[in-house]
Amino acid sequence: MGILERIEKIIRKLSDRNKQIAVAESCTGGYISHMFTNISGASKVFERGIVCYSNQAKIDLLNVDPKVIEKYGAVSDNVVKQLTYNIRVLSKVDIGIGISGIAGPKGGTPEKPVGLVFIGFSTERQTITQKYNIKAERITFKEEVLEKIVQFLEELLQKEF
Repeated sequence: MGILERIEKIIRKLSDRNKQIAVAESCTGGYISHMFTNISGASKVFERGIVCYSNQAKIDLLNVDPKVIEKYGAVSDNVVKQLTYNIRVLSKVDIGIGISGIAGPKGGTPEKPVGLVFIGFSTERQTITQKYNIKAERITFKEEVLEKIVQFLEELLQKEF
């Protein structure tokens, strides 16, 4: 099954259960929102997608604590937890998703190499982040992030919702 069919199935299940999602994207630059909104019926479950590419956007739009960005950097577990939780609460949805990473090919450091990405998921029950290192060119990097999100949502819909 292709990625669009999988997303369509997720949207159908969320719609059947009257659940909504919102996404806060940094390094994916709107790609996740784009892929979800390619599916007819997405408006029933996709409440909003915010591209918060800059640190200031994370602070202004999603209330990320600037001290946390300063201490840990935008690409960190701590910042993505805030992005994820805050997008869910501010949007009043059931599932919040947050993403921040280094898509490359420049911008990496030994501590935070190109390909590092944190993906977060927030529900009423928990807010978690997952760390990945995706070594790929930018478009493939975004596709891999989408794959991780789709996998997580498929599993979540089997268990929690």
